[in-house]
Amino acid sequence: MKKVEGRVAIALVCVFLGIILAIQFKTVNKTIGEGVLPTQKAQQLSIELKKAQDERDGLRQELDDIEEKISQYEKGESEKNVYTENLYKDLEKYRMFAGYLDLQGPGIVLEINDPPMDVQLGEESSIVDDYDIILQIISVLNASEAEAISINDQRYTSYTEIVRAGNHIEINGVSVGAPIVIKAIGDPLLLESSLIFKGGILWYLENYSDYIVQLKQEKNIQIPKYRKTQNFTYAKPKVESAN
Repeated sequence: MKKVEGRVAIALVCVFLGIILAIQFKTVNKTIGEGVLPTQKAQQLSIELKKAQDERDGLRQELDDIEEKISQYEKGESEKNVYTENLYKDLEKYRMFAGYLDLQGPGIVLEINDPPMDVQLGEESSIVDDYDIILQIISVLNASEAEAISINDQRYTSYTEIVRAGNHIEINGVSVGAPIVIKAIGDPLLLESSLIFKGGILWYLENYSDYIVQLKQEKNIQIPKYRKTQNFTYAKPKVESAN
C-alpha cells in the first residue's frame, strides 16, 4: 500500500513539474517568438536597432541640411540692407544663447573616468553614483562665464535635465556613462583656475577620490547644438496695456 501511495505521489509531482515546464515554454515562445532562439532574437533586435539608428541619423542630417538652407537664405536676405542685417545678427545671438547653434572656440576639456578596478577594494565605484559632482562642475563653469557647455557631446542649456537612471545618467534624454567628458567654451585661464584652486571641485577629486581626472586647455573646442524642441505651454509674452 505504501509503495502504491509513493508511486502516486511521484506521479503527481511529475505531472505538476510537467505543467510548470509547459507554462514556461509557452511564456518563452511568446516573449522571443515561436521557434526563435534567444541568440537569433538578439540578432534580430540588433538589426532593428541599427536600422532605427540609421533612420535617426538620416533624419538628423536632413534636418541639418534644411536648417543650413534656411540660415543661408536668412543671411542672404539680411545682406540686402542694414536693418535686416542687424535683425539677423540679433537672431543669431539669441540662437547662441538658447543653444540652438553649433559653436566653436577656445576653452577647456575635463574628463572624469572611473577608478581602476585594482583600487576599488572590491566595491564598484562609478562617477554615475556621484553625478552631483557633475552638477557642481557645471555650476562652477557657469559662474566662470562659460559661453557654451556640453557633457559627452550633449549641449547643456537651461532646459537640460541630468538624472540618474540605473547604471547610467540621462542627459537631454540620452544615456551616457563613464568617462564623463565636459567641454566648455570661454576664457581658458579663467575656466581652468575656477576648477583647480585649493578647496575647489577638482582639488577635492584629486585629493579625496580615486577618479581619474584630466583637464586641459584647447584653442578650438567643438560644442554641438541642443537638439530637443522646447514648447511653451503656460508662459506667454506679456501684453502691455494701453493707458
